[in-house]
Amino acid sequence: MGLVLDASATLAWLVNRVDATEARLADEILRSIQRAEAVVPALWFPGVANGVLVAERRGGFATAETASFMALVGTLPVVVDGIELSAIQGTVMILARKHGLTAYDATYLELAMRNSAELATFDRKLAEAARAAGVRVFGDAG
Repeated sequence: MGLVLDASATLAWLVNRVDATEARLADEILRSIQRAEAVVPALWFPGVANGVLVAERRGGFATAETASFMALVGTLPVVVDGIELSAIQGTVMILARKHGLTAYDATYLELAMRNSAELATFDRKLAEAARAAGVRVFGDAG
């Protein structure tokens, strides 16, 4: 089983999780990806970059810190899903409507479903939708 990595899980390495269990899980996700690649949709890159910019603008991080983080992200063994986003747009819309997700989050769900992959996310709504769709969420028991 592969792993789909979303932006929220990626950003957990920059913006430390307050909850100790979530912090441990973020570290486990990073170690897992360093051992075996993760797959991401093309929108992952601007999603991560946007999260970094938001963190900078909120005053929590200096440009040097975020540059270091982006360098780490650049070394991760991630593979961009090869399918054109336009080819899955209909399915993404169906999933978004069914689960009350944004199109962005539904794109991660669609990718995990299509690849029979586990989903690494800290987005609670996306995690709930994944479970409802039969997708395993990283860190779930079993």
